[in-house]
Amino acid sequence: MAITVGMISLGCPKNQVDAEIMLADLKKSGFELVGDAALAEVVVINTCGFIESAKNESIEQILEMGLLKKEGRIKKIVVTGCLAERYRDELAREIPEADIILGIGSNSKLCEAIKNSFEQEEPICSYGEKEALALEGDRVLTTLPFYAYLKIAEGCDNCCTYCAIPEIRGRFRSREIESIVAEAKSLAAAGVRELVVVAQDTTRYGLDLYKKPMLPELLRRLNEIEGIKWIRVLYAYPEMVTDELLDAIASLDKVVKYIDLPIQHANGEVLRRMNRRGNREELTALVKKMREKIPELVLRTTLITGFPGESEEQFCELCEFLKENKIERVGCFAYSREEGTVAADFEDQIDSETAERRAEIIMTAQQRVVDEYNEKMLGQTVEVVVEGFDRYGECYFGRSKYDAPDIDGKVFFASDKPLGIGDFVNVEIVEAMDYDLMGQRV
Repeated sequence: MAITVGMISLGCPKNQVDAEIMLADLKKSGFELVGDAALAEVVVINTCGFIESAKNESIEQILEMGLLKKEGRIKKIVVTGCLAERYRDELAREIPEADIILGIGSNSKLCEAIKNSFEQEEPICSYGEKEALALEGDRVLTTLPFYAYLKIAEGCDNCCTYCAIPEIRGRFRSREIESIVAEAKSLAAAGVRELVVVAQDTTRYGLDLYKKPMLPELLRRLNEIEGIKWIRVLYAYPEMVTDELLDAIASLDKVVKYIDLPIQHANGEVLRRMNRRGNREELTALVKKMREKIPELVLRTTLITGFPGESEEQFCELCEFLKENKIERVGCFAYSREEGTVAADFEDQIDSETAERRAEIIMTAQQRVVDEYNEKMLGQTVEVVVEGFDRYGECYFGRSKYDAPDIDGKVFFASDKPLGIGDFVNVEIVEAMDYDLMGQRV
């Protein structure tokens, strides 16, 4: 009888793609996949180790599964992903619940490690070279069936002073364009209608392989694939957003007019200390150009408050930048001091209470921008992809092309006819509530 395996994948979509490749390997090796990890004999926890809150979530999951193991409901616990890669010795020493710990370069050894763990009592630890992480392969999709993340590169060369990703994931390395297009065609043939293009830095795609940024060309190739309806770009670094890229997004009919542009801050000195480029004036000019070239553009960004040395004046400049540019989608995080990063050794650390307070101020101000945007949406008809039915509200819900999976708001709507997950329908917006819109199918 086949050994049952369940997967818990935490963190970002890039990590989720890794989990889907591991699931495919498990399936091909004869393991039986179980949707509810708590009901499996073997639980694989694909961890995130980016910031403190993510690390805590990963550890809590390991400990929770450890309790089920003590009760005899789970036989083996496998820890993979960024936490396993970043804290090799610490995990093996301090988390005895783990039977197997694999760094990201050893993901391909998962099946072998599970089989061996049933033949020995000692924990199995394996850490291959980061570059051994598979960038492509068969996948068992864990998203809703109509969309999939398309990872086009791995690693990062930006070396932001607050970030441990280069240490965890290694140098930036792109996939061959033909490989990406082939995978996209395979996904389309399997019923995927929306491709969400991801990497640590999508705008750097191709620079290592082709000696020039190739994201515009990749988008043109993806736009030709039959069956694909929406193509979405996440993690586009501002300093690499070129006119060619903006022209491609503006002209390609399947590429949604939505760009995720993580700026982190607007003050030039704070950005310099982050090892980021630009300042308020340059970012404002970029946003203006983006909106001129793509009039219906919706922007998303992420911000960090409480970075070492951030003064009240510099924080206020960030607030003024947001007020001036009215970015529609914003995520804000209090700075997390991560060991091994350059910024962790800066002397002018800011207390967590101040950092959290500033993040709350940003999000409170952002709600006014969202309210203003939603007000403009009232009376408009938007195309929505159905994600499910809310039994409590007795209505359907889904996303417009201006909303990315899992991070943006929803559109809740009534429909006289039954709908299925993945259907695309037109919805007239009649009401707004916080980050969500309500409407009626037309």
